[in-house]
Amino acid sequence: MTKIKKIRSKERDAVIQSLRAGVVPRVGIHHIQVGRVKEVQALLDDIDRISDGGSAIRFIIGDYGSGKTFFLYLVKTIAMEKGLVSAQADMTPDRRIHATGGQARNFYAELMRNLSTRTKWDGGALPSVVERFVGTAVQESKENGNRVESIIQDRLQKLSEMVGGYDFPEVVAAYWKGHDTDNEQLKSDAVRWLRGEFSTRTDARNALGVRTIVDDSNVYDYLKLMALFVRLAGYKGLIIGLDEMVNLYKLSNTKARNSNYEQILRILNDSLQGMAGGLGFLMSGTPEFLMDTRRGLYSYEALQSRLAENVFAASADIVDYNNPVLRLANLSPEDLYLLLCNIRHVFAEGEPEKYLVPDEALKSFMAHCSNRIGDAYFRTPRNTVKAFVDMLSVLDQNSHITWDRLVEDINIDSDRNPDLEPLPYGDNDEEEGGSNGSMGEGDVDDDLKTFKL
Repeated sequence: MTKIKKIRSKERDAVIQSLRAGVVPRVGIHHIQVGRVKEVQALLDDIDRISDGGSAIRFIIGDYGSGKTFFLYLVKTIAMEKGLVSAQADMTPDRRIHATGGQARNFYAELMRNLSTRTKWDGGALPSVVERFVGTAVQESKENGNRVESIIQDRLQKLSEMVGGYDFPEVVAAYWKGHDTDNEQLKSDAVRWLRGEFSTRTDARNALGVRTIVDDSNVYDYLKLMALFVRLAGYKGLIIGLDEMVNLYKLSNTKARNSNYEQILRILNDSLQGMAGGLGFLMSGTPEFLMDTRRGLYSYEALQSRLAENVFAASADIVDYNNPVLRLANLSPEDLYLLLCNIRHVFAEGEPEKYLVPDEALKSFMAHCSNRIGDAYFRTPRNTVKAFVDMLSVLDQNSHITWDRLVEDINIDSDRNPDLEPLPYGDNDEEEGGSNGSMGEGDVDDDLKTFKL
């Protein structure tokens, strides 16, 4: 097996600490990636389409603990290496695609805070994107003698035809003015507007002289604006990763749930029809989020018809990688073995002579996992990986302990899926009867409140 080069201690620690906590590493993810070659290739094709000015959408579906978040971060890394801008956010009760109480604006603000580029991988890249755009305008001004403000207005003219696009050039021009006059407050206000952090139009008008803001009703429109803006700034497009989509499935209020599904349908239609140039979406969720005909996406008839499985591929027992729904294939035992090898290599900072366990230990560990929890150890490998890292940590700190003594004592349980449990609180959209996260009468779901014997 080809080994990677020596790994920096900082990167090694970030990977190991994340795996021990059962979360996806934010750096060094390429050191441990294994398997799912065809799925990655399908997303590479989507990235190329976005880079060419097209659009794409994928629903990443997999069991709890199967590696959906890992896959999203991997695609994010690849996209940024290819010159795209990335933004990611988790769906939560306070962050949704559609709402009336500020949750959709919170969702947009979270995406903009997490905006990332190749040089600012960990978020906070929005000011850098604006400065890159302004920098090209300044360079053009030096070449032709035109005012920077005029160049900004001309280059952003096409945005004025889109929802919210009239004020967008004014805000970017305000950022330039703040930069040119050393007015940090003006620059900060411009970035706040672009991030969707103004809660009232009055505040935005007083700070920047604009009449519109990002609110719950226009979040998707502003995402399309941002996708066009990053392309004008010199990037190839914008790819958005949405994790924990199951939190929409768990909404107790039918109206709130369907309103979010309507927005997903709108995004899906635009993406499939090429109406959102340079913009791509990745939405991850469990099979229940997709296929539950009572609360999942399949409960919305228009979505079910568009996301239905290819019957010809199903009858031939093959996978259609062009379908919007991309089901993550289970890791094979061979893939898991390679994953454990990679983790051992990262733990040793890329130096084989520092390996804490031999190959025999990996096979023994896998056999123990198989006996304990069956094939779940490679279908949902989160707990398996966490246990393996814990074992390496003990061996690293106690050189007198042998690996064979530890393996038989490892207690591993299969992952329990919390996504199937309803939220302990109801929807808090004002129009739907809840308040402050409490479950009110208006939050009773579906047909139960009208059911009669």
